[in-house]
Amino acid sequence: MIVSLLLKNARTFNFAGDLEKKDILIENGIITRIEDVIKQDTVENVRDVEGKIVTPGFVDLHVHLREPGGEKKETIETGTLAAARGGYTTVAAMPNTRPVPDTKEQLEWLQNRIKETAKVRVLPYASITIRELGEELTDFKSLKDAGAFAFTDDGVGVQTAGMMLDAMKKAAELDMAIVAHCEDNSLINKGAVHEGEFSKKHGVNGIPSVCESVQIARDVLLAEAAGCHYHVCHISTKESVRAVRDAKRAGINVTAEVTPHHLLLCDEDIPGLDTNYKMNPPLRGREDRDALIEGLLDGTIDFIATDHAPHTEEEKAWKMTEAPFGIVGLETAFPLLYTHFVQSGKMALKQLIDYLTIKPCETFGLPYGKIEVGSIADLVVLDVEKEEEIDSSTFLSKGRNTPFNGWNCKGWNVLTIANGKIVWEKESVAE
Repeated sequence: MIVSLLLKNARTFNFAGDLEKKDILIENGIITRIEDVIKQDTVENVRDVEGKIVTPGFVDLHVHLREPGGEKKETIETGTLAAARGGYTTVAAMPNTRPVPDTKEQLEWLQNRIKETAKVRVLPYASITIRELGEELTDFKSLKDAGAFAFTDDGVGVQTAGMMLDAMKKAAELDMAIVAHCEDNSLINKGAVHEGEFSKKHGVNGIPSVCESVQIARDVLLAEAAGCHYHVCHISTKESVRAVRDAKRAGINVTAEVTPHHLLLCDEDIPGLDTNYKMNPPLRGREDRDALIEGLLDGTIDFIATDHAPHTEEEKAWKMTEAPFGIVGLETAFPLLYTHFVQSGKMALKQLIDYLTIKPCETFGLPYGKIEVGSIADLVVLDVEKEEEIDSSTFLSKGRNTPFNGWNCKGWNVLTIANGKIVWEKESVAE
């Protein structure tokens, strides 16, 4: 039995980067026809998306779904519902859960849970070290065989060069990537925000920029020695951008991501001791933010990832020095970026779409992020004229922790299709 879905009057980007109107037919999860006009006589489901822009489903390779162990904050089900609402059809789940997916058995349990409850595709990371303690490497081979997407101890940096080099060598043997949260623990100084004017004004210990950049500088040389694909998570400082740029020029296989919040905000924007502005890495200085934008536009930074990190309202009500790091981002990323970068003329719409779709896929060799006959039908329908305020009370994520509540944005998703199925539609959540 063929299960079919037809999108009529879809505005899509052609190979020249121009928008053109097409009908898109999906059958059994695959795009089978893209033509000027497709008759709908025998198609089961039809959506007329006149005036809307249809793009590949967004891909976020840095999210925290919290399950297992943190179900009060988020679950695979609620996190992927939030992803679907935001237009994401593929997400990669970080391993700082309890227990950590550091064995074949734990990863297989996670894979089964994903199959049971996820609304969009979830690619699970496995940890580099057992329990993310930085003391003993996991069994990379068995974890790859169990479906690990890549290896990371996200949430903590691997502190010793010897441990990281060994990890990179093992990953290189398996043609797998090492993905790094870069932070030298000896330089953190119990910081809660960036070491800058805000930290001085409010008497809060600051996290210096060099805490991140020094570990990136170390790791790119280790990656060169190991012949490994090394990927930098949520890059945040101008020195880090310089280190990655220099490494790329030297031919080292290094890639990097940046978050929407680090592109949009700096520590000058924090309105007092509001923990919705507390994340790790922290919001840096204005020069850092400008360097991140420049690095994204010149190709030093490869793509955008949200670092979606939900926490309970009770936790975020703690003092700035005690509240957990992190904000949610899946449901707000596109409208924020569209409003502040595309509408302002800092980048073209096609550029932004690429940062959210094909570029993360190309970086990690994934077969998603495109609209072609024969490709997997992961699509999002965007109403770029729609304008509304961000309202955290409406989030499908369990997390409400965002600094963007009340921001007025244009460019909202109205329909998400994953593997050929409608998984979210404006005003309703598809079963």
